[in-house]
Amino acid sequence: MEGWLYFGRMTEQVSDGRARAARRVVLIDALPVVTLGWVALALGSNPEQTPAQRIWWVAATAVFALGMAWVLLRAFRRADEYLRKIQLESMAVALAAVLVALQVAAVLDAAGVVALHQVAQPIVIGGMAVWHVIADLRTRFTR
Repeated sequence: MEGWLYFGRMTEQVSDGRARAARRVVLIDALPVVTLGWVALALGSNPEQTPAQRIWWVAATAVFALGMAWVLLRAFRRADEYLRKIQLESMAVALAAVLVALQVAAVLDAAGVVALHQVAQPIVIGGMAVWHVIADLRTRFTR
């Protein structure tokens, strides 16, 4: 019986280590992409841009979007079924938060309070943060 308990603890540690390694890999993959997102945000924050600045902003935003798609694809391919379920559920919550925030920003833009093009990227980056935090907390507390 004692060996059975030891084996049970050992499998818990292995699955815990696997989940921790998966979170670490996603963080390592996503960190340069998120940094590029902040660069794109900084490039797009000037309302009076020259055509060259606008091209750099669009290019940085496009590379950011493609980089995020690459990070997501790699994360889903590495995950097992349970982690995929957690990722999809947390993405659904983050998508709902982003949609509500974009709708509020659109209403504020129509009222002339906030310019939509200046708050769209922070809303998307915030949605990514919400997704990662929810997925991380669910993985930590359910295993």
